[in-house]
Amino acid sequence: MNFSSRTYDPGEISLYYRRRPWLVVGRLLQIIWMFTGFVLGLLWDASTKAGQATPERANQLRRVITVLGPTYIKVGQALSTRPDLVRADFLQELTKLQDQLPPFSNDVAMAIILEELGRSPEKVFAELSPMPVAAASLGQVYRGKLWSGEEVAVKVQRPDLVPVLTLDLYILRWVAQWLPPLLPLNLGNTLEAVIDEFGSKLFEEIDYVREGRNAERFADYFANDPHVKVPRIYWDYSSHRVLTLEWIHGIKLTEIDQIRAAGLNADTLVKIGVMSGLRQLLEFGFFHADPHPGNLFATYDGRMAYIDFGMMDQLDLATKEQLVDSVVHLINKDYEQLGQDYVRLGFLQPNVEMKPIVKALESVLGDIMTEKVKDFNFKVVTDRFSEVMYRYPFSLPAKFALIIRSVITQEGVALSLNPDFRIVQVAYPYIAKRLLTDESESLRRRLVEVLFKDGRFQWARLENLLTIAKSDGSFDLIPTARMGLQYLTSQDGAYIRRRILLALTEDNRLHIDEVQRIWQLVATDFTPNKLWNSATRAIAAVLPLALLTNGN
Repeated sequence: MNFSSRTYDPGEISLYYRRRPWLVVGRLLQIIWMFTGFVLGLLWDASTKAGQATPERANQLRRVITVLGPTYIKVGQALSTRPDLVRADFLQELTKLQDQLPPFSNDVAMAIILEELGRSPEKVFAELSPMPVAAASLGQVYRGKLWSGEEVAVKVQRPDLVPVLTLDLYILRWVAQWLPPLLPLNLGNTLEAVIDEFGSKLFEEIDYVREGRNAERFADYFANDPHVKVPRIYWDYSSHRVLTLEWIHGIKLTEIDQIRAAGLNADTLVKIGVMSGLRQLLEFGFFHADPHPGNLFATYDGRMAYIDFGMMDQLDLATKEQLVDSVVHLINKDYEQLGQDYVRLGFLQPNVEMKPIVKALESVLGDIMTEKVKDFNFKVVTDRFSEVMYRYPFSLPAKFALIIRSVITQEGVALSLNPDFRIVQVAYPYIAKRLLTDESESLRRRLVEVLFKDGRFQWARLENLLTIAKSDGSFDLIPTARMGLQYLTSQDGAYIRRRILLALTEDNRLHIDEVQRIWQLVATDFTPNKLWNSATRAIAAVLPLALLTNGN
């Protein structure tokens, strides 16, 4: 096999290492030896220090992971974002895996720049830091300046990554063949597929041309979002193993004291991060799969800057819509339909016996939408779901491994900024607002599904949706109402018009009380000033077009 290949092929990798078992045995012995030393240290601590935090043990774990290399560093980075899962002393050490790894030789880095760009670093860059300013699992970063004056970050890939990654991935796939029965989840035969998904993304991540294109696509999606910053890519100074991009002046999200000293609001940054994550998953279908704090910065003007686009993934339209469906059915407490959503998403087989699963889902999720919303986080759901997934034939589709990793990592980042943060506080208003304001036909159908059940209008659900949406300070009810009226008076809205008229007279009575409650909820949004401002904005938007039309 040609180890210069930039494509992950588990078949070729398996064929290569089956013919070279000494490489596999040597690596396995190294892994076992290093983790055995760490586990023995933990046992010693437990017997002699009554489980007290021992900084040297946390330091040992970081050193073990660092020595074992990129594959294990990626796992450590994911754990470093979970203060609710990892003890504080270990968390502090694992955080160093984000960008404080040992750098490789400067001479090697400069040789890679020369080989990749065809010119010596002195000819390409007017300035270049003598040492890397950060070293990560797959590369290291220098701060520089182009001859045209722009400040840049120059990312140089570590040498000989492919042999290291392929060997580790081969061993992980081998372990995956016998590990699932020992896990407290029914992963079935999908664990190998999950590892293949991880391996495929790792190979994409070591192609800096792909990363640059990902960054530009990500920037296009957020072009109209004033809260998200994406660095510019300088293609004339980039290649498969060297990436030159705009230098971001900002503060790492882990530097909470510096964030406060700069006058930035941590809760606002949390909201920006969660909102941008939700938009990636539910609007764009193109999401950052590795949003750990080493890849996220707060800029001094209050924006969130993403700086690493190596590990990205794409959701197709059907998956996005199915995810929205599952949220709608969760809001509706329609667990039968939620079970069918899991079938469509690939978590359950179509022929599965659904009744016991529906009862289990209701017991696990029944209180999430009510009085315990404030306690919701993904760890709670994961803990509850693990028992259900063990008892019933759930499996983990490979395409969801990165989604789950991304969401859990983002929640971990938010918890590091605000330990009392609950992702639902931001997610609910966003989803409610999208259902009420999105003009796409698919989301209109889902809004109808929320508002009607068994042919009857659900007044309480409309009231709940409006309350949730209004909790988001950016929600403006007037344009939403205007858009709704335009739809209701159109030909497409005839069916809904009839349903609403019937709803007003259901059970042989006028539903005045329900309408009154809705009006009391929204009345403050229809003040004369707000109506006047909305009207002037509408006229300002239409007037130039009218003048242009008359002029022609």
